Amino acid sequence: MNLRVRALVSMIGVFLLLPALGGTARATSAGDVVEARATTVYLAPGRLLEVPVKAWHLRYRSTSATGEPNVVSGTLLVPAAPYPLGRRPVVGYAVGTHGLGDQCAPSAAMAGGTEAELAIMSLMLLKGWAVAVTDYEGLGTPGDHTFMAGLSQGHAVLDAIRAAVRVPDANLSGAAPVVVMGYSQGGSSAAWAAQLQPSYAPELRLRGVAAGGVPADLRAVADHLDGTGDFGLAAAAGLGLDAAYPELRLESHLTPEGAALFGDARDDCVSDLRAKLGGRRLSELTTTGVLDLPEWRARLAENRLGAAAPKAPLFLYHAKGDEIIPYELGRTLRREYCARGANVLWTGLPAGSHVLGAVEGAPLAVAWLATRVAGLPAIGDC
Repeated sequence: MNLRVRALVSMIGVFLLLPALGGTARATSAGDVVEARATTVYLAPGRLLEVPVKAWHLRYRSTSATGEPNVVSGTLLVPAAPYPLGRRPVVGYAVGTHGLGDQCAPSAAMAGGTEAELAIMSLMLLKGWAVAVTDYEGLGTPGDHTFMAGLSQGHAVLDAIRAAVRVPDANLSGAAPVVVMGYSQGGSSAAWAAQLQPSYAPELRLRGVAAGGVPADLRAVADHLDGTGDFGLAAAAGLGLDAAYPELRLESHLTPEGAALFGDARDDCVSDLRAKLGGRRLSELTTTGVLDLPEWRARLAENRLGAAAPKAPLFLYHAKGDEIIPYELGRTLRREYCARGANVLWTGLPAGSHVLGAVEGAPLAVAWLATRVAGLPAIGDC
């Protein structure tokens, strides 16, 4: 599908979404709810082990990487029991990489009982916090998923929180304490939310952001993954940036084989991306050094984290044995944030892989976020 057709499909999709909820069809600002539909989420496939929460599938207004209005989907989870300590805290939860097709969206996975990260979300639900989970731009809504386009992802996280407090039946307050958490793609999204919040969503009472396994420098990650079994993740990021920035024109730089492989990947989930593209190199599938083209260099630089210091305290964590996102990228992000005056607490995890880093880091991150919700001082180690 060429860029003009993709753009037209996206525009048509947005207009079709507007009438979905009568009272909110005129939503025009970021965070406004277009649709809030009651749903059920499950911990196991086959609609087994229903999660005992009130849940809504959301469609809400957000902003693209280029500043254009869009509509993003997500899921809001609210514990059924009253919150005994005042206003119920709201978490903006950013999931890790799921894939590029709509069927990969977290909302679809939660409805089908296949969302592994519900185990992490449950740690927060058990504390009585509401959890707003974005699907990100183009994942569950018309158009291509803008995978790893940092501004789009950060906006989607912040606007999911805004939308959550605007769902009438959820009984959440815009004055509630807010925290953000994510790992991998979600770690990038969480860090972007932290950087963008002071200017984009200053009304949110953001107490802290926990970001793990952060792919802070996309060019460095792409170089690291080239030729490995996880090259499909780098290819997906190329497709995501191309979807976010029309001037990149990725299709015009692909060989016939590259065009076929990248075109086929546009609706794949993670397992298929790895299976179909594992071991390949970008140079085999392109006609030029794409990442060195001026327009690509500019957008990659724009999507590099660390150029601005978040105002909210940060908990950054990274597995020392991370084979997908090099450990040094996390250490570099920490140094850059610290140099700019951010309040950062850093933890290098003994985990021997990227996935184990998520498992080891999640309880530490949630415990740290709990201290932020409680209003305790944030002690950094810059």
